[in-house]
Amino acid sequence: MSLFDSIRSAFKSSGGKSPRSGGRIDVETRFSRQRTAVTGTMANFFVAKDHANDDRMVGVKVVELEKFNLFESRFKGLKKPTEGEIAMQMQHEHIAETFETGFSTKGEPVIVMEYVAGPSLQNIVVQKQDHHLAGKRIKLIREMAEALQYVHQKGFIHRDICPRNFICTPNSEGIKLIDFGLTLPATPPFMTPGNLTVTPLYMSPEIIRRRSTDQRVDIFSFGVTCYCMCCFEHPWQGEILNGRAALHHDTSTPTELTERCPQIDPKLARAIMGAIRPKVEERTPDIGHFLQAIRGVKKAFVE
Repeated sequence: MSLFDSIRSAFKSSGGKSPRSGGRIDVETRFSRQRTAVTGTMANFFVAKDHANDDRMVGVKVVELEKFNLFESRFKGLKKPTEGEIAMQMQHEHIAETFETGFSTKGEPVIVMEYVAGPSLQNIVVQKQDHHLAGKRIKLIREMAEALQYVHQKGFIHRDICPRNFICTPNSEGIKLIDFGLTLPATPPFMTPGNLTVTPLYMSPEIIRRRSTDQRVDIFSFGVTCYCMCCFEHPWQGEILNGRAALHHDTSTPTELTERCPQIDPKLARAIMGAIRPKVEERTPDIGHFLQAIRGVKKAFVE
Protein backbone atom coordinates (compact mmCIF):
# COMPACT_ATOMS: atom_id res chain seq x y z
CA MET A 1 0.00 0.00 0.00
CA SER A 2 1.36 3.44 -0.94
CA LEU A 3 1.78 6.27 1.57
CA PHE A 4 -1.12 8.12 -0.10
CA ASP A 5 -3.40 5.08 0.09
CA SER A 6 -2.55 4.39 3.74
CA ILE A 7 -3.32 7.99 4.72
CA ARG A 8 -6.53 8.00 2.70
CA SER A 9 -7.60 4.80 4.43
CA ALA A 10 -7.08 6.48 7.79
CA PHE A 11 -8.75 9.73 6.70
CA LYS A 12 -11.94 8.47 5.06
CA SER A 13 -15.15 7.95 6.98
CA SER A 14 -15.90 4.59 8.57
CA GLY A 15 -19.58 5.24 7.86
CA GLY A 16 -19.18 5.25 4.09
CA LYS A 17 -17.58 7.61 1.65
CA SER A 18 -19.33 10.93 1.24
CA PRO A 19 -19.50 12.46 -2.26
CA ARG A 20 -17.61 15.40 -0.79
CA SER A 21 -14.81 13.45 0.86
CA GLY A 22 -11.86 11.25 0.10
CA GLY A 23 -10.89 12.42 -3.39
CA ARG A 24 -7.72 13.88 -4.83
CA ILE A 25 -7.53 17.69 -4.78
CA ASP A 26 -4.97 19.47 -6.93
CA VAL A 27 -4.46 22.43 -4.61
CA GLU A 28 -2.15 24.44 -6.84
CA THR A 29 -4.33 24.15 -9.97
CA ARG A 30 -7.79 24.35 -8.45
CA PHE A 31 -7.31 27.34 -6.15
CA SER A 32 -6.09 30.91 -6.67
CA ARG A 33 -4.73 32.12 -3.36
CA GLN A 34 -6.08 35.48 -2.27
CA ARG A 35 -4.37 35.82 1.08
CA THR A 36 -1.01 34.81 2.50
CA ALA A 37 -1.06 31.38 4.10
CA VAL A 38 -1.33 31.17 7.87
CA THR A 39 0.52 28.43 9.72
CA GLY A 40 -1.48 26.83 12.51
CA THR A 41 -0.85 24.04 15.01
CA MET A 42 -0.88 21.27 12.44
CA ALA A 43 -1.61 22.88 9.10
CA ASN A 44 -1.33 25.76 6.66
CA PHE A 45 -4.46 27.78 5.88
CA PHE A 46 -5.20 30.20 3.08
CA VAL A 47 -8.16 31.97 1.50
CA ALA A 48 -8.69 31.25 -2.19
CA LYS A 49 -10.99 31.31 -5.19
CA ASP A 50 -12.26 27.81 -5.91
CA HIS A 51 -12.21 27.39 -9.70
CA ALA A 52 -14.16 24.13 -9.42
CA ASN A 53 -17.11 25.97 -7.89
CA ASP A 54 -17.67 29.21 -9.79
CA ASP A 55 -14.68 30.93 -8.19
CA ARG A 56 -16.41 31.16 -4.82
CA MET A 57 -14.20 32.25 -1.95
CA VAL A 58 -13.24 29.41 0.37
CA GLY A 59 -10.85 28.62 3.16
CA VAL A 60 -8.37 25.85 2.38
CA LYS A 61 -6.55 23.93 5.10
CA VAL A 62 -3.63 21.70 4.14
CA VAL A 63 -2.54 19.47 6.99
CA GLU A 64 1.17 18.75 7.41
CA LEU A 65 1.73 15.00 6.98
CA GLU A 66 4.32 14.63 9.70
CA LYS A 67 2.16 16.37 12.30
CA PHE A 68 -0.95 14.56 11.11
CA ASN A 69 0.71 11.15 11.47
CA LEU A 70 2.18 12.03 14.88
CA PHE A 71 -1.18 13.18 16.25
CA GLU A 72 -3.10 10.21 14.85
CA SER A 73 -0.50 7.74 16.18
CA ARG A 74 -1.50 8.65 19.74
CA PHE A 75 -4.83 6.94 19.19
CA LYS A 76 -3.70 3.84 17.31
CA GLY A 77 -6.29 1.09 17.46
CA LEU A 78 -9.06 3.35 18.79
CA LYS A 79 -10.75 4.05 15.43
CA LYS A 80 -10.49 7.78 15.99
CA PRO A 81 -12.39 9.86 13.41
CA THR A 82 -10.15 12.31 11.62
CA GLU A 83 -10.57 16.07 11.48
CA GLY A 84 -12.22 15.84 8.08
CA GLU A 85 -14.73 13.26 9.23
CA ILE A 86 -15.62 15.30 12.28
CA ALA A 87 -15.83 18.60 10.41
CA MET A 88 -18.19 17.11 7.81
CA GLN A 89 -20.64 16.24 10.61
CA MET A 90 -20.83 19.81 11.89
CA GLN A 91 -23.90 21.39 10.31
CA HIS A 92 -24.75 24.40 12.46
CA GLU A 93 -25.34 28.05 11.71
CA HIS A 94 -22.57 29.14 14.08
CA ILE A 95 -19.97 26.66 12.82
CA ALA A 96 -18.09 27.27 9.58
CA GLU A 97 -19.32 24.73 7.03
CA THR A 98 -16.94 22.15 5.60
CA PHE A 99 -17.58 21.71 1.88
CA GLU A 100 -15.13 18.98 1.01
CA THR A 101 -12.26 16.87 2.30
CA GLY A 102 -9.63 15.05 0.33
CA PHE A 103 -5.91 14.76 -0.35
CA SER A 104 -3.41 16.89 -2.19
CA THR A 105 -1.26 15.49 -4.96
CA LYS A 106 1.37 14.97 -2.24
CA GLY A 107 -1.03 12.95 -0.11
CA GLU A 108 -1.64 15.73 2.44
CA PRO A 109 -5.13 15.86 3.99
CA VAL A 110 -7.00 18.87 2.61
CA ILE A 111 -10.16 20.52 3.97
CA VAL A 112 -12.16 23.02 1.92
CA MET A 113 -14.43 25.14 4.06
CA GLU A 114 -16.67 28.16 4.19
CA TYR A 115 -14.87 31.48 4.04
CA VAL A 116 -15.95 33.70 6.94
CA ALA A 117 -15.15 37.25 5.92
CA GLY A 118 -14.95 39.07 9.24
CA PRO A 119 -12.11 39.52 11.74
CA SER A 120 -10.90 36.74 14.01
CA LEU A 121 -11.73 37.04 17.67
CA GLN A 122 -8.01 36.59 18.34
CA ASN A 123 -7.14 39.80 16.51
CA ILE A 124 -9.97 41.65 18.23
CA VAL A 125 -8.81 40.56 21.69
CA VAL A 126 -5.07 41.01 21.15
CA GLN A 127 -5.47 44.41 19.49
CA LYS A 128 -8.26 45.44 21.89
CA GLN A 129 -10.57 46.41 19.04
CA ASP A 130 -13.64 47.22 21.09
CA HIS A 131 -15.49 48.73 18.11
CA HIS A 132 -16.01 45.20 16.75
CA LEU A 133 -17.72 44.06 19.95
CA ALA A 134 -19.47 47.16 21.29
CA GLY A 135 -23.15 46.37 21.79
CA LYS A 136 -22.70 42.85 20.38
CA ARG A 137 -20.89 40.89 23.09
CA ILE A 138 -23.84 39.08 24.59
CA LYS A 139 -25.15 38.05 21.16
CA LEU A 140 -21.74 36.74 20.11
CA ILE A 141 -21.21 34.92 23.42
CA ARG A 142 -24.57 33.17 23.01
CA GLU A 143 -23.71 32.13 19.45
CA MET A 144 -20.34 30.79 20.61
CA ALA A 145 -22.04 28.84 23.39
CA GLU A 146 -24.64 27.42 20.99
CA ALA A 147 -21.90 26.28 18.61
CA LEU A 148 -20.05 24.55 21.44
CA GLN A 149 -23.27 23.01 22.72
CA TYR A 150 -23.84 21.49 19.28
CA VAL A 151 -20.31 20.02 19.21
CA HIS A 152 -20.91 18.46 22.61
CA GLN A 153 -24.30 17.12 21.61
CA LYS A 154 -22.63 15.46 18.62
CA GLY A 155 -20.47 13.59 21.11
CA PHE A 156 -17.15 15.42 20.83
CA ILE A 157 -14.72 17.52 22.84
CA HIS A 158 -13.37 20.38 20.72
CA ARG A 159 -10.20 20.71 22.83
CA ASP A 160 -9.03 23.99 21.29
CA ILE A 161 -11.65 26.56 22.23
CA CYS A 162 -9.88 29.93 22.16
CA PRO A 163 -10.27 33.30 20.40
CA ARG A 164 -8.19 32.10 17.45
CA ASN A 165 -10.88 29.57 16.55
CA PHE A 166 -13.82 31.96 16.41
CA ILE A 167 -14.23 34.13 13.30
CA CYS A 168 -16.69 36.99 13.11
CA THR A 169 -18.98 37.52 10.15
CA PRO A 170 -18.84 40.93 8.38
CA ASN A 171 -19.47 43.86 10.74
CA SER A 172 -19.22 41.37 13.61
CA GLU A 173 -22.95 40.67 13.36
CA GLY A 174 -22.33 36.98 14.07
CA ILE A 175 -19.55 34.52 14.84
CA LYS A 176 -18.54 31.03 13.77
CA LEU A 177 -16.46 28.28 15.32
CA ILE A 178 -13.68 26.71 13.23
CA ASP A 179 -10.90 24.09 13.44
CA PHE A 180 -11.51 20.51 14.55
CA GLY A 181 -7.88 19.48 14.26
CA LEU A 182 -7.59 18.53 17.95
CA THR A 183 -11.19 17.37 18.44
CA LEU A 184 -11.78 13.97 20.04
CA PRO A 185 -14.82 11.81 20.80
CA ALA A 186 -16.20 12.32 24.31
CA THR A 187 -15.75 8.64 25.16
CA PRO A 188 -13.52 7.00 27.83
CA PRO A 189 -10.71 5.83 25.49
CA PHE A 190 -10.11 9.43 24.40
CA MET A 191 -10.47 11.07 27.82
CA THR A 192 -7.52 9.41 29.55
CA PRO A 193 -4.69 11.58 30.95
CA GLY A 194 -1.73 12.67 28.87
CA ASN A 195 -2.90 14.53 25.75
CA LEU A 196 -1.52 18.05 26.23
CA THR A 197 -2.14 19.33 22.71
CA VAL A 198 -4.15 22.51 23.27
CA THR A 199 -3.61 26.29 23.46
CA PRO A 200 -1.81 26.92 26.82
CA LEU A 201 -3.48 30.19 27.87
CA TYR A 202 -6.88 28.52 27.60
CA MET A 203 -5.89 25.10 28.94
CA SER A 204 -7.88 23.64 31.84
CA PRO A 205 -6.04 22.47 34.96
CA GLU A 206 -6.98 18.83 34.42
CA ILE A 207 -5.16 18.81 31.09
CA ILE A 208 -1.95 20.41 32.34
CA ARG A 209 -2.01 18.13 35.42
CA ARG A 210 -2.48 15.06 33.19
CA ARG A 211 -5.78 14.01 34.71
CA SER A 212 -8.79 12.44 33.06
CA THR A 213 -10.81 14.86 30.95
CA ASP A 214 -14.33 15.36 29.67
CA GLN A 215 -16.31 18.08 27.91
CA ARG A 216 -15.73 20.43 30.84
CA VAL A 217 -12.25 21.18 29.46
CA ASP A 218 -14.09 23.08 26.72
CA ILE A 219 -16.23 24.88 29.31
CA PHE A 220 -13.07 26.19 30.98
CA SER A 221 -11.53 27.34 27.69
CA PHE A 222 -14.81 28.91 26.64
CA GLY A 223 -15.04 30.82 29.92
CA VAL A 224 -11.53 32.19 29.53
CA THR A 225 -12.34 33.21 25.96
CA CYS A 226 -15.48 35.08 27.11
CA TYR A 227 -13.51 36.75 29.91
CA CYS A 228 -10.97 38.03 27.37
CA MET A 229 -13.79 39.27 25.13
CA CYS A 230 -15.16 41.39 27.95
CA CYS A 231 -12.01 43.09 29.23
CA PHE A 232 -9.20 42.26 26.75
CA GLU A 233 -7.19 40.74 29.59
CA HIS A 234 -6.61 37.18 30.77
CA PRO A 235 -8.02 35.99 34.13
CA TRP A 236 -4.50 34.95 35.10
CA GLN A 237 -2.75 37.86 33.43
CA GLY A 238 1.01 37.38 33.39
CA GLU A 239 4.16 37.58 31.32
CA ILE A 240 4.38 33.84 30.67
CA LEU A 241 2.74 32.97 27.35
CA ASN A 242 4.06 29.45 26.75
CA GLY A 243 2.89 26.09 28.05
CA ARG A 244 3.85 26.94 31.63
CA ALA A 245 1.15 29.63 31.73
CA ALA A 246 -1.48 26.97 32.38
CA LEU A 247 0.27 26.02 35.64
CA HIS A 248 -1.20 29.18 37.17
CA HIS A 249 -4.76 28.10 36.47
CA ASP A 250 -5.07 26.12 39.68
CA THR A 251 -2.31 27.67 41.80
CA SER A 252 -3.43 31.31 41.83
CA THR A 253 -6.80 33.02 41.97
CA PRO A 254 -8.17 34.57 38.78
CA THR A 255 -9.02 38.25 38.92
CA GLU A 256 -12.76 38.73 39.31
CA LEU A 257 -14.29 39.92 36.06
CA THR A 258 -16.28 42.57 37.92
CA GLU A 259 -12.99 44.06 39.09
CA ARG A 260 -11.75 44.41 35.52
CA CYS A 261 -15.19 45.42 34.19
CA PRO A 262 -17.26 47.10 36.92
CA GLN A 263 -20.01 47.81 34.40
CA ILE A 264 -20.52 44.18 33.34
CA ASP A 265 -23.91 42.58 33.92
CA PRO A 266 -23.59 40.61 37.20
CA LYS A 267 -25.34 37.54 35.78
CA LEU A 268 -22.92 37.39 32.87
CA ALA A 269 -19.92 37.89 35.16
CA ARG A 270 -21.06 35.06 37.46
CA ALA A 271 -21.62 32.74 34.51
CA ILE A 272 -18.15 33.38 33.10
CA MET A 273 -16.41 33.03 36.47
CA GLY A 274 -18.32 29.80 37.08
CA ALA A 275 -17.00 28.41 33.80
CA ILE A 276 -13.35 28.99 34.76
CA ARG A 277 -13.36 27.40 38.19
CA PRO A 278 -10.17 25.35 38.47
CA LYS A 279 -11.80 22.41 40.28
CA VAL A 280 -13.72 20.55 37.65
CA GLU A 281 -16.41 19.42 40.11
CA GLU A 282 -17.15 23.08 40.91
CA ARG A 283 -17.14 24.26 37.31
CA THR A 284 -20.24 24.87 35.20
CA PRO A 285 -21.25 21.27 34.36
CA ASP A 286 -22.24 21.82 30.75
CA ILE A 287 -22.78 24.58 28.24
CA GLY A 288 -26.54 24.34 28.64
CA HIS A 289 -26.17 25.52 32.23
CA PHE A 290 -24.12 28.48 31.01
CA LEU A 291 -26.81 29.45 28.50
CA GLN A 292 -29.45 29.18 31.19
CA ALA A 293 -27.34 31.35 33.51
CA ILE A 294 -27.22 34.21 31.00
CA ARG A 295 -30.84 33.90 29.97
CA GLY A 296 -32.46 37.31 30.07
CA VAL A 297 -29.18 39.22 29.85
CA LYS A 298 -29.77 41.80 27.11
CA LYS A 299 -26.46 43.67 27.25
CA ALA A 300 -23.02 42.63 28.44
CA PHE A 301 -22.49 46.00 30.08
CA VAL A 302 -25.12 47.80 32.12
CA GLU A 303 -25.26 51.58 32.10
